[in-house]
Parts: sequence; structure tokens; C-alpha cells
Amino acid sequence: MSRGLASNSKYSYTHLNGKGPSEAIDVHDITVKKSRLRIFSSYSGAAVFLTATLYLVVLKELCISSIWSILVCFSLAKVVHHKPVKKESVVIMPAFGVQLETHYWSGRVIRRFIPISKILKPVLNECVTPVTCHWSLALILRDEDELTLVFQKLQPPVRMLVPVWKALCAATECKGNQHHLNLCARNSAKK
Repeated sequence: MSRGLASNSKYSYTHLNGKGPSEAIDVHDITVKKSRLRIFSSYSGAAVFLTATLYLVVLKELCISSIWSILVCFSLAKVVHHKPVKKESVVIMPAFGVQLETHYWSGRVIRRFIPISKILKPVLNECVTPVTCHWSLALILRDEDELTLVFQKLQPPVRMLVPVWKALCAATECKGNQHHLNLCARNSAKK
């Protein structure tokens, strides 16, 4: 059974919960929505940088300054493609553990498995910087000095993080702090 619970201009949240033998597997996906403008600007920016590079190589003599220009054009083209993430998934298997997946537009998938016995508690953090403020979902792991971010590349809104946090709390059998849950529900209702 699949149901989309939340969506905004950048992300969509899907909760997959199967019936039958795979009933114990709980999948939460945060998918980046395709933007035609972003795709167009990405390809047109790459085309401009390739044109500038070809101009420097073909029409001018190859010298140190043109090599530096090519490196600058390559760096700028790389910056244009800085968010190649298609979606991030959390696969919760209460008997075994949690698998964190990052899917890229290129087809590459990075998976990380965390055994359920290693998870102490899932936490919702409010990350405040001088410029922005966003929520993140992290896991406190046994014998680790730092928190492990569940969504490492994406920054979904809190209303998409709360259902994943509840599912992680249920799977790890830690009781979610009711005050923390009420605060998150109020913040997600405001947005």
C-alpha cells in the first residue's frame, strides 16, 4: 500500500507499507521534484561553459591563462550540478535495523545499514544558522561520538520528518517525548 502524505514545491513524501510477508518493512521516501526551469538552466549553463571552453581552446593559443579559464569554467559547471540527488529513503526493518538510501539522478545508489541494537534514539533537531533555519532527523548511535543524519543530502520540512521520526521511535521501542511531538505538530501546522 502506498500513500503520499505531504508535498511542497521542492519535495514529496511517500510512505510505503506493504501487506503480507513484507508487512514488517516500512519505507519512507523523500523525493526531489523535477523542475523544468532548473533542468533547463542547468543544461544551458553547461552549454555556455562548454562553448567558452571550446572558444579558448580552438580560437586562441593554448596558454596558461586559457588553462586557468578552462578550470574556472569546469568548476562553475560543477557548481550548477551540485544537487544530483533524486530521493532519499529510510527502510525500517524492526527486527533487523534501518537502511538509509540516497538515490542519484545518474542511477547511483548509496546504502548504509544501521543495526537496530546500535540505535539509542531518533531525534528531531532544529538547525539554526545566521542565514537559514531547517529541521533535521538524526540517530543517536551507541559507541558513536556524532549524530548520524537520516537525510544527509536533503533538507525536507518538519511535517515530512515527523512521520519518519514516529516510525523510527516505534521500531527502536523508544517512547517519543510527548512535549517534543506536540511542538513539532504545532510547527508543521504553521507552515
